[in-house]
Amino acid sequence: MKKLLFGFPLGHWLVAICMAAMVVIAFLNILSRYIFHFSLAATEEITINLFVWMTVIGIGIAFERGGHMGMVTFFNMFPRALQKTWIIVYSVLAVGLFLVLDYYMIQAIYDEVTLFQARSAALDIPVWIYYLGLPVLSVFVFKGIYKDAMTRLAERKED
Repeated sequence: MKKLLFGFPLGHWLVAICMAAMVVIAFLNILSRYIFHFSLAATEEITINLFVWMTVIGIGIAFERGGHMGMVTFFNMFPRALQKTWIIVYSVLAVGLFLVLDYYMIQAIYDEVTLFQARSAALDIPVWIYYLGLPVLSVFVFKGIYKDAMTRLAERKED
């Protein structure tokens, strides 16, 4: 895995940047409300979408670390061959789930670009720009699922 600045991978940096941006935007909105008695309209729109993007990247990081919830009570009682089979099955199901999500989001982007051409309320930018985050950032999810499956399969190698 390629490391970036200070030894952290790209996903961690993107999450940190999203979080920092959300904190700065929310703080500026608080200052604006108390000093100027005026709330910045775009803060909610930006922070909500940054939070969604951060969550998608975080899902990938959780998979990569093996930190997703798992039911291991019965799984650990299975023979190694069956454990390997179930690792592959749940990895394929996880990839399938995100492919379905990506398909519907790409369909929504297509509809927004061709039919609706809706614009965001506060910033007046095309809504599809926010939608684009899910299919693009799903790369982190797919990478995490793959790394999780490979790690778990390697742990169960037969002697």
